Amino acid sequence: MKFKTTLVLSTLMSASIFVSMPTLANEQLAASLCDYVAADDKSRLRKKIKESRVKLRNIFSGVTCSGNNLLRHAMVNNADGTGQFMVKKLPKALLAAGGDVDWANSNGHSASPIVASIKARAGI
Repeated sequence: MKFKTTLVLSTLMSASIFVSMPTLANEQLAASLCDYVAADDKSRLRKKIKESRVKLRNIFSGVTCSGNNLLRHAMVNNADGTGQFMVKKLPKALLAAGGDVDWANSNGHSASPIVASIKARAGI
């Protein structure tokens, strides 16, 4: 009987450690993505996404950089290469509904090549 209780406790403890570890990994991934976007380093951004075995479309809505999503962060930092790369990887519906074009127009980024890419891909 003691063996079963110990096994259950160790399983529960392992589960709680497992749950907390991905949170830290997710925070580190988000920080890296923000850094690579700000630096307009498309190759390192692509490599980090591939190494992490995630798809940009699956994590895009959960990553914010200084209060902005990744596309807006790219516009603020004039990171046209990474911004256009992300536009190619994101679903058209997400781009159309994201409000990034309106945000860009109201924040002085309407001339950004990223906005042109969003409009072309989303059909706006």
